Amino acid sequence: MSGFLILNGLVNGIIVGVLYSLIGCSLNVLYGVLRVVNFAHGEFLIVGCFFGYVLFETFGIHPLISVPLAAVVFFAVGYGLSYLLMPRLSKADDPETSSFLMMYGVSLMLGAGMLMIFEADTRTLDFRFEPISVKIGVLYVPTARLVALAVNLLVVGLLTWFLYFTLYGKALRAAIMNREAIQVVGVNIHRLSAVAFGIAAGLAGITGVMISLVFPAFDPFAGPDYTLIGFIVIVIGGLGHPIGAIVGGVIFGLTEQMATVFLPQAMAPIVGFSVMILVIFLRPRGLFGKVQQR
Repeated sequence: MSGFLILNGLVNGIIVGVLYSLIGCSLNVLYGVLRVVNFAHGEFLIVGCFFGYVLFETFGIHPLISVPLAAVVFFAVGYGLSYLLMPRLSKADDPETSSFLMMYGVSLMLGAGMLMIFEADTRTLDFRFEPISVKIGVLYVPTARLVALAVNLLVVGLLTWFLYFTLYGKALRAAIMNREAIQVVGVNIHRLSAVAFGIAAGLAGITGVMISLVFPAFDPFAGPDYTLIGFIVIVIGGLGHPIGAIVGGVIFGLTEQMATVFLPQAMAPIVGFSVMILVIFLRPRGLFGKVQQR
C-alpha cells in the first residue's frame, strides 16, 4: 500500500472529520439543552448550502463572506423557531419522542420547499480559489478544503471558548447537566433555550456553506444523509456533549476516509457504522457521555 495514499487519506479524513464535528456539535447543543431530537438537521445544512449558492450566483458574494451572514441569519431563524415550536413541545409527556415527530415534519417541509424553489437538479457552488491546490509535502490539497478546514477549526475554537469562558456558555453547559437546577438559581430557561436553538441553527448554516465548498455537489434530497452522519457522530462522542461531538466527528471522518484507501469505496459507510456499533457495545453512552439519571 502506497504511503502517499495513506497520507492523503489521513489529510482528507481530518478535513472531513472536522466538518462532521460541526454537524454533531449543533445537534448536541440542541439535544443537551432542549432534549430536542432534530431530525431536520440535515435539511438545515442543505438550506445553508443553497444560502451560500444563491448569495454567490445571484449577488456575487464571496463564500467566506457568506459564512458570518449565514451564522447571523440562521441564528435569528433558530431563535424565532424556538419561541414558535418549544412552548407546545415543553408540555408534552415525552418531549424527546414528540420532538422527533415534530422535527421530522419540519424536515419534510424544508425538503419540499427546497424542491419547489430549486427543483431536483444537483447544484454546484462554482467558485474557485487561487491557486486551486496547495502542495503540502508530497500532497496537493485543494485550496477549498484547506480554507474549509481553517474556517471549521476557527468555529470549533470559538464554540469551545463560548461554552467554557462566557456566562451564556457556562449556563448552556449547566443546562445540559441539570436543566431543573439552573432554574432554581434564577436562569431564564426559555431565553437560554432560544439561544441554544439559535446557536444550533447558526452552526448548521455555517456548516452548510462549508459543505458546498468541500463536496462537489448538493441537492434538496441530501438532508437525511447528513442527519444520519450527525447522529453517528454524537453516538460516538456522547449524546449531549458538544466537545465529545468534535472527537466523534474526527474519528468518523478518519475512519471513513481511511476505509476508502484500504477497501472499495462502497465499504466506507459499512466501516463507519461498524465503529459506531463497536462504541455502543464497549461504551453505550459514548466516549464522553455520562450516565443520565431519569
